[in-house]
Amino acid sequence: MLSRFVSGSLRNLEREYSCTVRLLDDTEYTCTIQRDAKGQYLFDLICHHLNLLEKDYFGIRYVDPDKQRHWLEFTKSVAKQMKSQPPFTLCLRVKFYPPDPAALKEEITRYLVFLQIKRDLYHGRLLCKTSDAAMLAAHILQAEIGDYDPGKHPEGYSSKFQFFPKHSERLERRIAEIHKTVLIGQTPETSERNFLQKAQMLETYGVDPHPCKDVSGNPAFLAFTPFGFVVLQGNKRVHFLKWNEVTKLKFEGKTFHVYANQKEDNKIILTYFAPTPEACKHLWKCGVEHQAFYKLEKSSQVRTVSSSNLFFKGSRFRYSGRVAKEVMEQSAKIKREPPEIHRAGLVPSRSCPSITHGPRLTSVPRTRRRAVHISIMEGLESLRDSAHSTPVRSVSHGDSFIPRSRSQATDSTEGMAVISDDAYSPSDSVLPTPVAEHSAELSVSRQINGAPCSIEEEESESRGDGADVGAEGRFAQEGDGADSALSEVEQVNKFVLSVLRLLLVTIGLLFVLLLLLIVLTESDLDVAFLSDIRQTPEFEQFHYEYFCPLRRWFACKLRWVGGLLMDKSE
Repeated sequence: MLSRFVSGSLRNLEREYSCTVRLLDDTEYTCTIQRDAKGQYLFDLICHHLNLLEKDYFGIRYVDPDKQRHWLEFTKSVAKQMKSQPPFTLCLRVKFYPPDPAALKEEITRYLVFLQIKRDLYHGRLLCKTSDAAMLAAHILQAEIGDYDPGKHPEGYSSKFQFFPKHSERLERRIAEIHKTVLIGQTPETSERNFLQKAQMLETYGVDPHPCKDVSGNPAFLAFTPFGFVVLQGNKRVHFLKWNEVTKLKFEGKTFHVYANQKEDNKIILTYFAPTPEACKHLWKCGVEHQAFYKLEKSSQVRTVSSSNLFFKGSRFRYSGRVAKEVMEQSAKIKREPPEIHRAGLVPSRSCPSITHGPRLTSVPRTRRRAVHISIMEGLESLRDSAHSTPVRSVSHGDSFIPRSRSQATDSTEGMAVISDDAYSPSDSVLPTPVAEHSAELSVSRQINGAPCSIEEEESESRGDGADVGAEGRFAQEGDGADSALSEVEQVNKFVLSVLRLLLVTIGLLFVLLLLLIVLTESDLDVAFLSDIRQTPEFEQFHYEYFCPLRRWFACKLRWVGGLLMDKSE
């Protein structure tokens, strides 16, 4: 009896997995789930832990063993999606950025979105001019350390905090000046709301960049925002399609297609190539989910979509969840006492460039470092008309956010690299969590003879101009000879696969037609549809002049074969 009880307990333990979820403030939530537990169960546990009701804007992200990012699907088993051995490590992140984050119903939701946008600001996904950067950083200071106090905040206190990847002493002084004078008396809730109102007006709000290449092999970055689909290439936005203009998204292998109707009789097709088929599928699924969330009026309008045409191997996917309009309507009905929010003060982080409030966690595996060289073009028109372009880097001489270490910073901006709204270079944080203890500088190189330099990956851990990136953040540019050879092989393979699929589909259609013919001629099913077909003159003629003689011929041949088999057996 005892051995049976012990063996039963061991079997129960084998059916349970430990999950650790990194939250937006970099604290960890650890729980145990059953082996067949769905993603929705884990997500509900986290939301209950956070006392979060407006949860549709959030999602759980993880990285598979091949360093490919994924959003956890709530309708499928957690263990089957992870593709790794337990214990599992995942991250809670904002998946769908609210179009107006300051208008969210509950303060706890605004606070979590505030933490996400603060991460975007630090990691270089949310970029802005110096004046806007100073105001955003001052709001963070006011929200997390309160009013300026000369006794607690000595001269140069703002330099002890890390709000951006790099910034200058001039920007630090401006942050402190705003914090001391403009924001006195603001509560944390007010400062966070003002921060969100400022952030949502920036060009890079809500962007999660996906690296690709265009049909000419030039690097491009694709992004899905609350407002539509964006493509950035070189130093400017080359395409912006509103969600109601996008008619179809599909992928085949590493090829991603966007179909759109911008005006009457103006149909366009955009084609890009992802680093891997897995990255392309992730890109497609993100696009399908964002379009459904922001475009549709009701979740009942969501349909299952196919990734490809009939004759190509594809995937089928259906967005599960409420759409933005339903979420806002449901939020308006929330009536409860506001939950208590446990805010943690900022921790000085000059020596360790982390935006966390507490000790840095190391549960997420480290990823490789790669050096990234970005082409620079001066004088390009700013993307000021956009509120949804991707993070940008450029050489500029205006009022811009300077990506240099404080030791290198001076008040002069002549001839040095700055972060502004003219160039594009998402930083290392495309992964859902920070994966390295120290972030290295991005090296910015100029054009050579008018030809932009390419994005390259290097496996060096020690280069000063390297940046920590995820597998989906950068991909290597191979040699021209290797690229052409691989492309020819891929084209041949794709053609052969297409022919085989065409043959299989043709055989399948013939088989289906044959079954339908047998049902029509041999069965006694009294169905109105079948009866109508049987009564047509064409079918009667076919039945008596062709089918019946063919059936007699087959019956004769079968009897002959049967007779031969019987003779041999005797």
